[in-house]
Formats: sequence, C-alpha cells, structure tokens
Amino acid sequence: MESGISSPNAADHQWRKQLDQFVKANSQELAALAWGLHLQDPEGDSTLGIDVEPTPHFITCPREALVTLNEKVDNQLRVMMGVVENHNPEIEVLLLGVGRGQIQAIQYQPQPEPPQCFEDVGEDVETLLDRLEQRMQTVIDCSSEG
Repeated sequence: MESGISSPNAADHQWRKQLDQFVKANSQELAALAWGLHLQDPEGDSTLGIDVEPTPHFITCPREALVTLNEKVDNQLRVMMGVVENHNPEIEVLLLGVGRGQIQAIQYQPQPEPPQCFEDVGEDVETLLDRLEQRMQTVIDCSSEG
C-alpha cells in the first residue's frame, strides 16, 4: 500500500515541466547531439542525461550505474531500464532527467531522424553541448525552495 506522502510538491513537478519544455523547444538539436555522441562511441552503453542540480548540465549515465541504481530501489526502474535496453539511436532520442532525487526518462522520435538532424544542424558535438547547456540554464530553474 502506498501512503499519501508520495504526492509531488510544486518544485518537484516544476523541474520536470521545465525539462519537458526544453526538450520540445530544442528537439532537433538534442537529436543531433544524441546522434553525434553515438557516432563518437557507437558501442558505448551510456545514456545521455541532464542533471538539473545545482545548475542544469549534461551527464552520461553508464548502463552499469543504472543497473545498480535499479537494484538499490528494488527494481522500481524496470520500465525505464526496458526503454534504455531497447533504445535505437538511429530513430529515437533518449534522455534521462535527474533532479531532486528523482529520475525521468524522456524518449521521442524526431522528424527527421537523428542522423539527418545531425547533418542538418551542421555543428560538432562540443558546440551543441555548449549551446544547449546555455539554453537549458535559462529554462530550467531548480533553485526554488519548494
């Protein structure tokens, strides 16, 4: 049985909403970034993430760390782990948002697909990382004392 304690407070909800808005507003460039990172390490088992605290920034989430986290929380992340395991970087983007002790998977299929987004954007991975982190920091605010 769950107790009523699990209702998210406004600050918990706010970062998720801001993250969703950021992803929607920057979906093509995020797809380009995800594909560029995949090209750098095609056999890699890390997932691109966004840590919103203390200041929003990109992180990589190694598969082993996600497996360990899932074990520590009694397999409560099994749905997210299924999404990670079945992720196809050629047609979809997967981001893990991390903030306020919570994790949120964001997955979408951009049009055009990530390889074409990368080609269309025409920027290197470092430029995309810098630009998107700057935008993220103006959109996502985790400093509210919820």
